[in-house]
Amino acid sequence: AFTSSFIGALVAVLVITFLAPLVAKFALKFGAPEFFAVYLLTFCSFVGMGKGDPFKILVSMGLGFAMAAVGMDTVTGQLRMTFGLVELMRGFDFLIAVIGLFGIGEILLSMEEGLEFKGKSARINPAVVWKTWKELPKYWMTSLRSSLVGIWMGITPGGATPASFMSYGLAKKFSRNGHKFGTGEIEGVIAPETAAHAAGTSALLPMLALGIPGSPTAAVLLGGLLIWGLQPGPLLFVEQKDFVWGLIASMYLGNLVGLIVVLSTVPLFASILRIPFSIIAPVIIVICAIGAYTVHSAMLDIWFMLGFGVVGYVFKKLDYPLAPLVLALVLGDKAEDSFRQAMLVSQGEVSIMWANPLVGTITTVALVMLCWPLISKAIALVRAPKVSEFPAERPVD
Repeated sequence: AFTSSFIGALVAVLVITFLAPLVAKFALKFGAPEFFAVYLLTFCSFVGMGKGDPFKILVSMGLGFAMAAVGMDTVTGQLRMTFGLVELMRGFDFLIAVIGLFGIGEILLSMEEGLEFKGKSARINPAVVWKTWKELPKYWMTSLRSSLVGIWMGITPGGATPASFMSYGLAKKFSRNGHKFGTGEIEGVIAPETAAHAAGTSALLPMLALGIPGSPTAAVLLGGLLIWGLQPGPLLFVEQKDFVWGLIASMYLGNLVGLIVVLSTVPLFASILRIPFSIIAPVIIVICAIGAYTVHSAMLDIWFMLGFGVVGYVFKKLDYPLAPLVLALVLGDKAEDSFRQAMLVSQGEVSIMWANPLVGTITTVALVMLCWPLISKAIALVRAPKVSEFPAERPVD
């Protein structure tokens, strides 16, 4: 699993190395309509390719858009939804939201489930590792296919989890031992692990080249770059090319070091699980609170973090996805700015979204993705076998 993760991420970094400059060069021709069309495609992809209920995805995304609108309007300079609180002028910081949703929310859920950590003594046998590595080249086709699936799902963006299921399904279909999947067949381990890490890494391609993250993790990295005054997008390759290529070079080194570190520290990770949850949980909450406070050095941010934690807990209990909320919170104001700029240029004519073949194609694909759950249901109804109007005759006893 660790080696397959390394291979998937490595293939994705190679794709970023060769495609990111080309995408960035092409994106320099983008105007406000084109950028909004790409943002729209990103949001609609979550609805069309999401694994969950489309209605729940839209609700989650709508809440993210609402929170992204809080603060100062970048076009008119007016305050929106601040309710007289000066602290809300800067809006909701995505870092505080992420800490609350994924950190505090998970802690609350674990406390309710009464999670118990049961550590197990584990060790890595070099002979077993070497034996496994000798077998892996036989499955090069599975690794390549899974990498391509993961890269596609990372760029579109579909996400690591759908990429894993899609890759596993394809591997099971094409493998001669597909009927043995689920019993320890090594090919069934290679496929999802390779695809998941290829998807996670390739999601950085649209983030670097277009400023549009392909996953929640890429959205967090986008926010980190913005904090340091770096604006991801096509101009980043022109103005900060040393940083971009340094970042891409660090991905190669990071994947290699990650493989070595993970393989060598498995016993340490297993021993951490022996610590009682009652000790680990307060430590995690304190670290989350420190992280939230240091964003703006404001006590209100800690209360926001706790509020987001409750939202994350409720969303998980009701099976609402968190990724669309984070994506909408990070990209909502940018998408709004692009749309309003396009409307100002066209004097309110929505037809500007089909003004040229490029923007028209992206917008049309986005709308198809948005309506894909309905389209797929319609196709399923058409293909369904028709039931005869007259019941079949019973055989005579």
